[in-house]
Amino acid sequence: MSGERSTSARDVFRAPKGTHDILPPASRRFSGFVDAFSGRADQFGYGLVVTPIFEHLEVFLRVGESTDVVTKEMYEFDDKGGRRLALRPEGTASVVRAFVEHRPTEPWKVWYSAPNFRYERPQKGRYRQHWQVGAEVIGSPDPDLDIEVIDLATGFFAALGLSRVRLKLNSMGDAESRAAYIGRLRAFLEPHVSTLGDDFGRMLANNPLRILDSKDPAVIDVVERAPQLPEHLSAEASAHFEQVQEGLQALGIPFELDPRLVRGFDYYTGTTFEFAAESLDAAQDAIGGGGRYDGLAAEMGGPAVSGIGFGIGIERALLACDAEGVFAVPAAPLDVFVIDRRIDVAGTAAAVILHELRVEGLTAEKAYGGRSEKAQWKLAARHEARFTVVLDSSAAELIVRERSTGEEHTVPRELVVGWLYERASGSAIPSGGLQGRRP
Repeated sequence: MSGERSTSARDVFRAPKGTHDILPPASRRFSGFVDAFSGRADQFGYGLVVTPIFEHLEVFLRVGESTDVVTKEMYEFDDKGGRRLALRPEGTASVVRAFVEHRPTEPWKVWYSAPNFRYERPQKGRYRQHWQVGAEVIGSPDPDLDIEVIDLATGFFAALGLSRVRLKLNSMGDAESRAAYIGRLRAFLEPHVSTLGDDFGRMLANNPLRILDSKDPAVIDVVERAPQLPEHLSAEASAHFEQVQEGLQALGIPFELDPRLVRGFDYYTGTTFEFAAESLDAAQDAIGGGGRYDGLAAEMGGPAVSGIGFGIGIERALLACDAEGVFAVPAAPLDVFVIDRRIDVAGTAAAVILHELRVEGLTAEKAYGGRSEKAQWKLAARHEARFTVVLDSSAAELIVRERSTGEEHTVPRELVVGWLYERASGSAIPSGGLQGRRP
């Protein structure tokens, strides 16, 4: 890409600009985040959907050909068969494509966890490859679904421990009211083209709604005086939006109306929303958002059905967790560490004990590479193992030390797995074993 230094022999093995590695123990936090979202989605009846990381380019053009995502940020390429493809820049378009292709029963309620790719200037918590979790419902215009998806996301943030998250709410209206509003907005903005420049003029010609999302202070000053979309909603769109607000109030979910909120994609209709973390800088405080996209399935050749969904940026949301001091890296519990005093004796005794413990669902580890006994004890301490099993010259009996009390027990070899399981889990191994299932 122009403007960026190419790789050399010295840095060819570094991660590309705008990407990052997620290593232990931080990866436990990352997977815990996804697990927490999965559990929340399960409560609401959403099933996991997994789509390809690349699609035919036309799928993502539905995001909006006037958006920066399409015009500047998509990773596009030709495959060896000459097909024009693109890496996924956002989650919704792929899910809608999957719906159109497979036609599942409506309403189709799904969630996802996936990387997205955008060639943009890396920001704090936003990378060129960044991860999202999200949820989508396709097949019903019911405003109760607007309320449900917002409730799903709001409760998830609360489950993470976040308390300083604001919900901003708007309506993009239906096709009729939006078209009328765009006409009024364009008429208001046209006199400012000469002072605000060519980029402003191009946005005005392509999609005036994009101007409402501008971060240029001069444009913001003009937009503040522009007509507001909610004032131009049709009766039907207004009734839908009122029902959404009433539903959120009934659930005790606070929100603030933001008539300038249009989000970054052209497919949005009706309800739009965004979650802002007050603990982060205002310019980078969006940690999630979404809205309705009632025409997107039809644009992809499917039925004219409604849809609504949202995405949450994992990296940005974790920054908000850091700022509030919540959702720390979870501990990696280790039940048993096996120390082998017979470092000069070849054998499989330690490996066999590890295998038996793991079969019964316990977490177990040992040292590798012929480490000294002292080094093995240090490693056991680092793992904070609840129990340490010591193998010595006696094959019939083993020494077990409890970390919490420091007590040592001599346990017959044939009983040690059951003995450890009972103390680690609080119950005896069921008849026939657990077959790897931990209670």
